[in-house]
Amino acid sequence: MAQHKQALKRHRQSLKRNARNQHYTSMLRTYVKRARAAIAENPATAGEVIRKATSIIDRVSAKGVIPARTASRKIGRLMKAHAKALAGS
Repeated sequence: MAQHKQALKRHRQSLKRNARNQHYTSMLRTYVKRARAAIAENPATAGEVIRKATSIIDRVSAKGVIPARTASRKIGRLMKAHAKALAGS
């Protein structure tokens, strides 16, 4: 365990950041799963769920929890899956 005041403070900060990042990551996964389920169930009405998911992905990226390129890739893959499902139905 850390002994110096600065090290103790940094440890407390890291725990807070870890909890916050974990919350955002969990929320991100939940919304992406919902969007994928909506695409699989009914692609025509999945637009609103996809918009919400992309909004969450952008927000999490803006907070620095995931890199911008990762966010862009996730959004791109969601859109591609949606377009493919619409074309197939």
